[in-house]
Amino acid sequence: MTRYSPADSSEIARILAASAVHHRPVSVRAGSSKASWYAEQTDTAVLDLSKLRGIVDYQPTELVLTARAATPLQEIEAALKAHEQMLAFEPPDWRVLLGTQQRDQTLGGVIACNLAGPRRVTAGAARDHFLGVEAVSGQADIFKAGGKVVKNVTGYDLCKVLAGSHGTLAVMTEITVKVMPRPESSLSVVRFGLSDALASRLMIDALNSGHEVSAAAHLPKEVAPQGMAVTALRVEGSRASVKARHDALRREFSGDVLQEQESIAWWASVRDLTPFASIDGPVWRISVPPARASRITAAIEQSIPCRWFYDWGGALIWLCADPNLPDGGAQVVRAALADEGHAFLVRASSDLRARVETFQPLSAQLSNLTARVKHAFDPNGILNPGCLAQRA
Repeated sequence: MTRYSPADSSEIARILAASAVHHRPVSVRAGSSKASWYAEQTDTAVLDLSKLRGIVDYQPTELVLTARAATPLQEIEAALKAHEQMLAFEPPDWRVLLGTQQRDQTLGGVIACNLAGPRRVTAGAARDHFLGVEAVSGQADIFKAGGKVVKNVTGYDLCKVLAGSHGTLAVMTEITVKVMPRPESSLSVVRFGLSDALASRLMIDALNSGHEVSAAAHLPKEVAPQGMAVTALRVEGSRASVKARHDALRREFSGDVLQEQESIAWWASVRDLTPFASIDGPVWRISVPPARASRITAAIEQSIPCRWFYDWGGALIWLCADPNLPDGGAQVVRAALADEGHAFLVRASSDLRARVETFQPLSAQLSNLTARVKHAFDPNGILNPGCLAQRA
């Protein structure tokens, strides 16, 4: 397999231009921590972006950071931590879950997959903090979009299009993101023993309250560390504000307290899917309306053996299906959504991925729209072939 290791955008453009002429597909890789999601073709060349790393510009007073696409996230987070700042969308680290601990998680990979952790319900997704980009399209055109200020878009927001495109539209080489001050304090209020339905109601009510809850999650007893269902609500900010809101939450919803370090560790476990890291089976990421979460998991449980927990106040269901299911539970999971959500197969064996769509199959209308956008950026279809392409 041919492997290219370009050092800049010009080299990438030359490689893509030649690939387009010969209709030779290219798999775009940075850290490869999530490479198992994408189907490889035997004639595919690898475009290794590992040389495109390093922070280009960081202005702590302006809350803006620019880095090359293959910069390890660990490097970026260390630089931010030194100035008491952070990536507000709380990017998850699934390398233990996926068995890719030896590979780097990169800024480009996080943006390309539009990943976000528990704070997604209040801070938004990765795309909401994605300010600017330099990239090379499938037509070998080098382009820039956005910039280094929050409001600078006068036309089509290409950053929003590229975030979540999984490298199928363009090769991102340099990325600018908005960063945020790190909270001075973090506490959590927890309730034990709630049913899934009661936990869903509590999380929805808490997120709709005036207490500025930054995260809400529920672990049933089957996955909770102590064998008892636990529902957690997190508040963050200045110490005085956190204490006041924490006390108000306890008065309104009752519950026990997770002190700062315990709270931080608990939410890191939810963010990184630690409950599923030590058990076998395909893992599904299921996005649904929060009010339907308990009904959807109940319907799935009636048909297949599985375990699950809720994040994002119930808008995100993490589900681990029995490893012996021939289709990994795909038919049951997707049927339970009834066109009101989508399911993405995060962890699976290569054999299962050959039989089951990793990404949610699209409707005919969305499939046509996706195809038109893809053709505009990559008319020869050379970038990450097979990724996001859905069977009818």
